[in-house]
Amino acid sequence: MYCFNSDYTEGCHPKILDILTATNMEQTVGYGEDEYCKMAAQRIKNACKRDDIYVQFLVGGTQTNLTVISAALRSHQGVLSAESGHIGVHETGAIEATGHKVLALPTTDGKITAKQVDDAVTAHFNDDTHEHMVQPKMVYISNPTEFGTIYSKDEMKALRQVCDKHHLYLFMDGARLGYGLCASRNDLTLDVLCEYCDVFYIGGTKVGALFGEAVVIVNDELKMDFRYIMKQHGGMLAKGRLLGLQFLTLFTDDLYFKISRHAIALADRLRAGLKELNVEFLVDSPTNQVFPILSNAVLERLKEGYIYSYWQKIDDNYSAIRFCTSWATKEEAVDSLLNDLKEYIEHGQ
Repeated sequence: MYCFNSDYTEGCHPKILDILTATNMEQTVGYGEDEYCKMAAQRIKNACKRDDIYVQFLVGGTQTNLTVISAALRSHQGVLSAESGHIGVHETGAIEATGHKVLALPTTDGKITAKQVDDAVTAHFNDDTHEHMVQPKMVYISNPTEFGTIYSKDEMKALRQVCDKHHLYLFMDGARLGYGLCASRNDLTLDVLCEYCDVFYIGGTKVGALFGEAVVIVNDELKMDFRYIMKQHGGMLAKGRLLGLQFLTLFTDDLYFKISRHAIALADRLRAGLKELNVEFLVDSPTNQVFPILSNAVLERLKEGYIYSYWQKIDDNYSAIRFCTSWATKEEAVDSLLNDLKEYIEHGQ
């Protein structure tokens, strides 16, 4: 049985296990104030080509989104997001449960545009009753999105401009950031993200770590008291060095990007094989998420040897699913999947 349903089914990269084992009996101070966290933060600063950014480590994506949004917004403010955004769909109402409304914008590919943001904020303040409504104050995007799509430099520049126009914070969810930055069509870099985002995070959980996300805060307004908010939301890990060690390893010898490129190479191989079988796609994704449209009969056969994510119904006979590759995906798994799909499709199963 091969798993293609997510990019965090394995544990972690062996080099991370090695360093965790080698340092296991060392005694360090807690709560992310140890030397390993400091060294990891400096490595990230070097990768971002910015020494003025503030780096903190949290355990998971939902916790990170909740902590960042809580640190940025006042009680009457909300966050604009694509209707498919993780904070609005797959976080069990975490943002709303702590007092901040997610203001959803329509999307067909997981992305939102500067014009949508401009229109939404303008409409809010043009309404005579706007003081009775939740005020938009932050724009939340993810890169890659839930549909595996990515933002271009021009799109990020436009979002930055509209955020400046309306005094909004721009926050990028980077749970799969490595796979976005290593996609063939990508023109973003970490230093460009520092230029356009007020805050973003570098995902580790889905990109080789056991767990962990590295929050990069650029805007000075959001740096103040951030660790208070971390603690209040249960995000200040007592054994914080476990996070620092992982990111120190991921940002040594370009490991984070090497393993991300591996996932992209295998996703591209899968996409190419599907195209040879004349398979159509729900969305044109250049990252590690692939969204083929297959017959329900083929999908039933596929369940015998593969785990995948069901995405949406196309019609009575066809459905869109998602295959994910990861830093740990093996070539033989992709080849096996393509060979079986070829057999099932050719035999009309």
